[in-house]
Amino acid sequence: MSGSSNTQTAAPRRMPVGRGPMGQVAPGEKAQNFGPSAKRLLGTLRTDVPQLIVVLVFAVLSVGLSVIGPKLLGEATNVVFAGFVSLQTPAGMTKQQVIDGLIAQGNQQQADMISTMDFVPGAGIDFSQLGMIVMAVLLVYVFASIFGWLQARILNGVVQRAMNRLRLHVEEKVHRLPLSYFDKVQRGELLSRVTNDVDNIGQTMQQTLSQVVISLLTVIGVLVMMFLISPLLAVIALVTIPLTLVVTVLVAKRSQKLFVAQWKATGILNARVEETYSGHSVVKVFGHQKEVEAAFRDENEEVYRASFGAQFISGIIMPAMMFIGNLVYVAIAVVGGLQVAAGLMSIGDVQAFIQYSRQFTQPLSQLGSMANLLQSGVASAERVFELLDEAEETPDPDPAETAPESASHLAFQDVSFRYVADKPLIEDLSLEAHPGSTVAIVGPTGAGKTTLVNLIMRFYDVDAGRITLDASTDLGAGAVDTRTMSRDDLRARTGMVLQDTWLFAGTIRENIAYGRPDATEEEIVEAATAAYVDRFVHALPDGYETMLDDEATNLSVGERQLVTIARAFLADPRILILDEATSSVDTRTELLIQRAMSRLRADRTAFVIAHRLSTIRDADLILVMENGSIVEQGSHDELLRARGAYWRLYNAQFEAAIDDEEAQVPVLVGAPPIPTVGELIADEGIEAGETGSTSM
Repeated sequence: MSGSSNTQTAAPRRMPVGRGPMGQVAPGEKAQNFGPSAKRLLGTLRTDVPQLIVVLVFAVLSVGLSVIGPKLLGEATNVVFAGFVSLQTPAGMTKQQVIDGLIAQGNQQQADMISTMDFVPGAGIDFSQLGMIVMAVLLVYVFASIFGWLQARILNGVVQRAMNRLRLHVEEKVHRLPLSYFDKVQRGELLSRVTNDVDNIGQTMQQTLSQVVISLLTVIGVLVMMFLISPLLAVIALVTIPLTLVVTVLVAKRSQKLFVAQWKATGILNARVEETYSGHSVVKVFGHQKEVEAAFRDENEEVYRASFGAQFISGIIMPAMMFIGNLVYVAIAVVGGLQVAAGLMSIGDVQAFIQYSRQFTQPLSQLGSMANLLQSGVASAERVFELLDEAEETPDPDPAETAPESASHLAFQDVSFRYVADKPLIEDLSLEAHPGSTVAIVGPTGAGKTTLVNLIMRFYDVDAGRITLDASTDLGAGAVDTRTMSRDDLRARTGMVLQDTWLFAGTIRENIAYGRPDATEEEIVEAATAAYVDRFVHALPDGYETMLDDEATNLSVGERQLVTIARAFLADPRILILDEATSSVDTRTELLIQRAMSRLRADRTAFVIAHRLSTIRDADLILVMENGSIVEQGSHDELLRARGAYWRLYNAQFEAAIDDEEAQVPVLVGAPPIPTVGELIADEGIEAGETGSTSM
């Protein structure tokens, strides 16, 4: 795979599930406060301010028309009631005469009530006026619906664009994070933030933004209309606001912590599921089903407790709002009835006010009920913002230096590095890898072999000293410090084949061409042939167009590794890094691949991390590492003659020392000499002249 700027995140285009090492440190940073997080979340809409202004205008029009509706319906009620009253009075009398007659009969209350009505005695219901009012109401609600639909549609576009930008920011951030971040965060937890939390933010904004705007405008519009109809009843309705705020604040303080815990627990559970499913066969082999199930139950129970608590507490808001609204409704009905009886209000105005009281308490209840959605969304936003605020890898120098295209002379000069500040790993390391040479790195686990590769690729930067790249064979003034180069430039010169077969969803052809998407068909086939992929690919139903999923389960482990080797061949890098690259293939195929790799060696530098020492016998230089230091270096024969660390490693592989008393078997005191790669290739019937150098 050709190095590229995206290599730093281990999965440039997507993050396949179930491969590679996984850290065990669950994130638990203290969440931000609700206010700052909500403000920052709204800041994601800043680029859509013109559309938001249009949304606000349409919302005002929609709410304004909706607020006028009850008043018009109240007028229709007045017309109907006045017509009913007029039928009960003798025709030919005037309104004042009817009122005077009621007063004379001692019916002062009825006289006061009908004094607020506009009717003609004996005329009945004015259906012409009633029809005009009903038509006006119909038009008002139709246009209110149209404006409401328009504002919702535009707002939907605004929210979706904002989420699109947020996902892009998260994706770009992931590629800018240093490798150390992925070493300490579980992939399932990271995936939960990138997927679940971002989706939850989108759903929250989609469901609440429009409703919040409509609810606030409705409260304002209804309040204005209520004061115009009856200031006394409006004051009674205003009691709802402080009660609503008190209930909402009290509940929100308790539920916010639970929502944060809910999404944190969800991330941990996702990490458990991803880890268990990706290693399902290992779980089965070692009989850990019960332990895994127990751990899953515990973490699932934690999600349940946090979710139940958050939803239960936040769910209290809606019933509390309804109870407060019903109390206000009763108070308005009683006081309004007394006002009508006293002739201070018409019955239509009371009806309109009761509708307004419902319209007034309903948005307050909705605002309260949306508190749980808002808190859940902001809790997710806090987790996403935590990710976006993580420290990034140091930026590339501007302007960056560049090395000649043919540069493949790599040198470590007094390099020191440590993963943890107080735990030295590599101290004062110096080595040279000349163009066309193969440098093998061996040593026990934890010696620092992979760390050297990480430093070459600038997955980590050195703490002291420098790593240089040059086109000449001797160190000189033209050597370029890799830290002064851009990561893109450095990694574009480097190809890497890992022991873990990193393949991506797509065809075999696309996986081979991953490092060079512009490669021709002939180049792809040539690389596949060199890596012996062509030998098995034609047996697949669709050949090179065979689709692979994330796990590439339709290929064997060895076949997957051959595809990754073909990918490196096609990239044609100046520096080639092989980390146990042939560990999953059979011996004959390994020898044939080594033969193919020898073609890449001309004017190129190869680093080979190997545990099977038989595969690196012909390397130009073998470095033996222990505890981050090079304790020995030289050729295979030189190191064996020195009878040092390499000699001990070599004999540990080809000799066995078994305790007679425990095993009761003869002790194997030695092993036959291991043939060289050239000897084994000769056994395959390949002439030595065809192989060129086989130091790989």
